[in-house]
Parts: sequence; C-alpha cells; structure tokens
Amino acid sequence: MGYLTTHILDTTKGIAAAGVKIHLYQLNDGQRQLIHSTISNNDGRCDQPLLQDDQFSVGIYELEFAIDEYFADTLENNQSSGPSFLNTVIIRFGINDENAHYHIPLLVSPYSYSTYRGS
Repeated sequence: MGYLTTHILDTTKGIAAAGVKIHLYQLNDGQRQLIHSTISNNDGRCDQPLLQDDQFSVGIYELEFAIDEYFADTLENNQSSGPSFLNTVIIRFGINDENAHYHIPLLVSPYSYSTYRGS
C-alpha cells in the first residue's frame, strides 16, 4: 500500500519548520472531509504518514498548513499588527496510484512558498 508524507522547510532561516499545524482533507463532490490533523515535529515532518493503509486511495486531497501561526510564533521583531501576507497555505493534489509513496514538501517563507512531488 502507498502512503503520504510531508516535510516543511523554513527558507527564511534555513531550518525545518517545527510546530506547524497541518490538516489533510479529501475532496468528494466539492465537499472537503477532514481526514487527519497533526503538528510538524522538530524535523519539520510528521511522526507518522498522513495517509496510509485502507485510507490511502485514489482521489483529490488538500494539505492545509497554518503558516501564519508558525511565522507569528517564530519571527523575531515581528512589528506587523495586521494580517500576514501568507495565511493558510493549501496544496491541492491528486493521488492516482494506491501503491506509491507521495511526498509533498513545502518550502516556505513569510512571503512565498513552493512545493513539488518529492520522494
């Protein structure tokens, strides 16, 4: 069986992003169903796969990262009183192989992010 993992890297400091709240949703007929919630560990990863075994199936999913909370807690001398530029980062992706490992890294700063299908 396949499984889903993620890894969050803070490109501002060049470190793993620990303590980021992560929610995983599956989309069915336009409706989002929460499947899993967790917090990234000190290595910017999750202690267990986000999706595996019988839950890992073909479909459309969203990973939701609470990036605004992470940077509000970690940036030094954060002078801003308004909303951050990046709030919640949502990555929508599809799984089409139930036997594959899907790894979705998030490289993020307060002003930009990138992702790709990793290994």
